[in-house]
Amino acid sequence: MSKKTVSIIDVKNHVGEEITIGAWVANKSGKGKIAFLQLRDGSAFFQGVAFKPNFIEKFGEEEGLAKFDTIKKLSQETSVLVKGIVKEDERSKFGYELDITDIDVIGESTDYPITPKEHGTDFLMDNRHLWLRSRKQMAMMQIRNAIIYATYDFFDQNGFIKFDSPILSGNAAEDSTELFETDYFGNPAFLSQSGQLYLEAGAMALGRVFDFGPVFRAEKSKTRRHLTEFWMMDAEYPFVTHEESLDLQEAYVKALIQGVLDRAPHALEVLERDTDLLQKYVSEPFKRISYDEVIDLLQEHEKDADADYEHIERGDDFGSPHETWGFQLLWRTNLCH
Repeated sequence: MSKKTVSIIDVKNHVGEEITIGAWVANKSGKGKIAFLQLRDGSAFFQGVAFKPNFIEKFGEEEGLAKFDTIKKLSQETSVLVKGIVKEDERSKFGYELDITDIDVIGESTDYPITPKEHGTDFLMDNRHLWLRSRKQMAMMQIRNAIIYATYDFFDQNGFIKFDSPILSGNAAEDSTELFETDYFGNPAFLSQSGQLYLEAGAMALGRVFDFGPVFRAEKSKTRRHLTEFWMMDAEYPFVTHEESLDLQEAYVKALIQGVLDRAPHALEVLERDTDLLQKYVSEPFKRISYDEVIDLLQEHEKDADADYEHIERGDDFGSPHETWGFQLLWRTNLCH
């Protein structure tokens, strides 16, 4: 079998052609003279269909039956080279299907722990290196990749220079109680909370600078608002008005959304995201509202908020309940408009 392979995401360019795909078996099904294989290669998932009569006709009865039996006995996550003819299929979410004409087993998988049934989060996290192979986890990583690419592209087009701040630092950028401390050859060092201080110095030398990388917060909390490690984008540039800064921030968010729409549309489908709504965010201007207007809005609708919501006055900082409730109110306003 030919070793030159085609990525699953590119099979749309080979309709009617016989191609070879290198993939892993995500799942299989079938009965009697037909077998279905769910294949994945990292770019997408794809269904292959094998018909026993076709194998007998092509290879003869003995070899054809042996190859078809091999397909029926494939275990989950076995790596294979699959040859077949690409066909359009409206019933498939992917839009295409592979009529399998030959198969070679590269590496057989045994005792794979994550079966197609439902599993608890603790079990999946214990097998995180394998959980990454699932459809939704792959989609999230593809979207993350699109966001990273869009970030670099956007700031490059807007004249910014990538400025790498250190991960180990002798200074605390923010609240010192949230620092991860380590010994640095007899001196204290901390995992970076932010590249902001370094960017401010860089901006005085290079003008427009941005940083995009991992930061760390020693927050022992299991909520979606608290992460001990995450990637953050910081940007600094001089001689700019507040409105110009808002314009850049809006353009950046729109560039991220458009980047994902362009580079990972299939991943958005897997996660069942509303792409029409995302496209609306790109095409329409963001609603801008002042601090005083938000306070008025929150006070006006205070009686409708959740039980943990606390009254807020002008001059107060927004807490998590205020941010959540305020966003919901603004969201409703945007929908009405």
